[in-house]
Amino acid sequence: MTRAVGELDADTVCGYVPFGVEPGSPEMLDVLRDRGRTVLLPVIPTERGPLDWAEYTGPSSLAGGVFPQVLEPTGPRLGPNAIAEAEVVLVPALAVDRRGARLGKGAGYYDRSLPLASPGARFVAVVRDPEFVDRLPAEPHDVRMHAVLTPGRGVIDLPDSETPELSSGVPSTSPVPRTSETPRDPGAAGAFEASEPL
Repeated sequence: MTRAVGELDADTVCGYVPFGVEPGSPEMLDVLRDRGRTVLLPVIPTERGPLDWAEYTGPSSLAGGVFPQVLEPTGPRLGPNAIAEAEVVLVPALAVDRRGARLGKGAGYYDRSLPLASPGARFVAVVRDPEFVDRLPAEPHDVRMHAVLTPGRGVIDLPDSETPELSSGVPSTSPVPRTSETPRDPGAAGAFEASEPL
């Protein structure tokens, strides 16, 4: 996974520091920096809204934020619109399907942030191999992913579609991976705000 991240074609990448059961590692961020990429990391706002962003300059630049267990960069805040500078946005997920539908943690921060990205930005969901499934329930307004990054398969491009069929309430034909953090109702807003912020 770290090697695949280092090969991403982008000058600026929005990443994240893994928390709890999230896949990925801080080493992924260092590989990007070592290869000359600018890395922006999310900063959770104090009020519900899109994520703020700040530049990652190394492990020593991280500290707990609104949620002390979630590490965030301590440098200058760049504002929610800084996501528009990124050609690639790495997005943590509990699961993603082959149409690009993503199961998040319920707090909605990425749902409010991804629409602010550049129209040409590539959204890459980061999941474990079993969490890449055939089909998930989704809504027509959901922001679809363009690719998936897994430990075993690297970056997998998803089919491009101007109007992806993201029907609501459609049962998954593959079982959704369950962890203790997975909500019984995937659409329950705020289900993870206390323990799983993003």
